[in-house]
Amino acid sequence: MGTAARADGPAGRLAALRAGLGKAQLDACIVLSSDPHLSEYLPEHWQTRAWLSGFNGSAGSVLVTRDFAGLWTDGRYWVQAAQGLDGTGITLMRAGARDVPDMVDWLLEHAPAGTRVAVDGRVLAEHTRRQWQSRLDAAGIDLVLDSDPVGDIWKDRPALPDAAVFEHMPPFACRTREENLGAVREAMHEHGAQWLLFSTLDDIAWLLNLRGNDVSYNPVFLAHALVGEQNVRLFVGADKVGPDLQAVLALDGIELCDYGQIGPALGALPDDAVLMFDPQRVTAGTVRNAQHVNVAEAANPSQLLKAQKTPAEADHIRRTMEHDGAALCEFFAWFEAAQTAGERVTELDVDTQITAARARRPNFVSPSFNTIAAFNANGAMPHYCATLDSFAQIEGDGLLLIDSGGQYLGGTTDITRVVPVGQISEAQKADFTRVLKGHIALARAVFPVGAPSPMLDTLARMPLWREGLDYNHGTGHGVGYFLNVHEGPQSIAVRSRTQPDMAMRAGMVTSNEPGLYRDGQWGIRIENLVLAVSDQSTEFGEFLCFETLTLCPIDTRCILVSELDRAERQWLNDYHRTVRARLLPYIQGEARAWLLQRTEPIEA
Repeated sequence: MGTAARADGPAGRLAALRAGLGKAQLDACIVLSSDPHLSEYLPEHWQTRAWLSGFNGSAGSVLVTRDFAGLWTDGRYWVQAAQGLDGTGITLMRAGARDVPDMVDWLLEHAPAGTRVAVDGRVLAEHTRRQWQSRLDAAGIDLVLDSDPVGDIWKDRPALPDAAVFEHMPPFACRTREENLGAVREAMHEHGAQWLLFSTLDDIAWLLNLRGNDVSYNPVFLAHALVGEQNVRLFVGADKVGPDLQAVLALDGIELCDYGQIGPALGALPDDAVLMFDPQRVTAGTVRNAQHVNVAEAANPSQLLKAQKTPAEADHIRRTMEHDGAALCEFFAWFEAAQTAGERVTELDVDTQITAARARRPNFVSPSFNTIAAFNANGAMPHYCATLDSFAQIEGDGLLLIDSGGQYLGGTTDITRVVPVGQISEAQKADFTRVLKGHIALARAVFPVGAPSPMLDTLARMPLWREGLDYNHGTGHGVGYFLNVHEGPQSIAVRSRTQPDMAMRAGMVTSNEPGLYRDGQWGIRIENLVLAVSDQSTEFGEFLCFETLTLCPIDTRCILVSELDRAERQWLNDYHRTVRARLLPYIQGEARAWLLQRTEPIEA
């Protein structure tokens, strides 16, 4: 019995994979966290890296050779991965660390000429394929794209999801399909293209005002779309679109095709056709079917279009934030009452209660990601997730970090708060205050239209950098409108490579989430969503600032007030005044009393 368990675990799967590589005359393989749509959150069918390694973080890739296996993942997951990989035979490679090579560098150093490295081209971005192939070809290493070694040994692999597609309707859908398609076709014409290929799911959902339930937490569905000058071909699973919706879509020139026929459809394009696609957002396995046509490469125009929320969408988001904030008041009132009464509360209970509070609010659909409820040392893992097999009871003294969010018909939310349990130390308060100072600095930023989003990151990090401190994740990601909780093109991340489409524009919703993590002790992150809005127009140009959208008190019990300057205290008091005024109409009883207490001003 024990032997069977081991054979079915990561170590056994690794052995089976190596045997399969040998039979296929392959020397190594790379297993990605990806699917044919380059999604962040994956259907179970495409969770090959997680299945092979047992590591369930949202980011990471595994390289397997005949005598080495390594998992590359970023700083958000180092602690979690180190624990989870113990005994698997897979080495943690801390991606981004100064002394750790990336996978291709590792291969160039260790693999001789003639090595054959397999990677499933169906899930490898075309942009990445070109980078890897150029470097490996120069060393005589062969990149094999038409092989799926993990799929060959995954005998009980889950089927593709088959959830129904539904329409995002007014009043929450504020742009029509006709408007979206018109804007996209205008970009096509600028590039001289007759066709545009979309494979990224949020782009397709936005373009067609459709939503689905194929991917946990993100209301999207598996599909490809081929946009022509007069029609759209939507490649989607059979029976996922009901007859009534099919008829509605047909009126807008949208033809439904079988999901698996995207390759043949690309192959059937005329030789003189010009196909537009974004090499960072389509896979090598998909576009290899279009090698015979002319290509116009550019960022998906939908990325910038959907990132800039309209005034009507912004208003819906503001109302959504009020309901989300009211739900959080109810949750925190319950939590503090349970603590006072000495009730047993675990990290799992936090997830259950906070989701239930949101579910009572109008237009709630689902959580927007798996709730992170992390007490004390667990908070030092930025993407920690409690499970039935491993969770902490919230008792004694310390800090509880809660990162959660909701999908509503009128917007997507994402918020992190840290609250004290029992007595907390001066060191914990000092860390909290440093993170808060960074959060306030970014919240108060003023910057020109078109400023590269990564450059704003230094504002949030400066209070930490002054103390020789830092954190291993970005400070801000774009957020969709009843879409993915993580979206581009903007990214407030000092380590990001700046690209033209990452410029800040009015209407962009972005997270503001600096943090600080003490391995084995505690973690702190303070996150609000902010909206880029007009600040002023001068002879030097147009300037933007941030409107804070998230409405929930920041726990002043964790602050060393003496370390905040006058402007920072004023910002916090103004924020709490706004939170109180906006949320009071939605709550009563214990939640109302909690809100009034937690929004009391600090000494100005």
